Amino acid sequence: MHDPFEQSLRDMLNASPSSRDDDACLGRVLKTANRQVGAGDLFGLLGRWVPALMMALNNGSAHVSPVSRGKPLARTDKAD
Repeated sequence: MHDPFEQSLRDMLNASPSSRDDDACLGRVLKTANRQVGAGDLFGLLGRWVPALMMALNNGSAHVSPVSRGKPLARTDKAD
């Protein structure tokens, strides 16, 4: 899967000459980038999950009240 963010990081690291180990530096940068992207995805998921849960609780709250399934009692008119 092609990731433009990862490719831009690779291009930046390859463009600058350095005396460090490029593979190790690239690995650290990509690890940090993947961690940040993963955290952003997790917070985005929670951001969509919480309102959905609140809507479900709001729509289901009317069905929580107790319902009597017994036979209805015969009502007598108090005026008699």
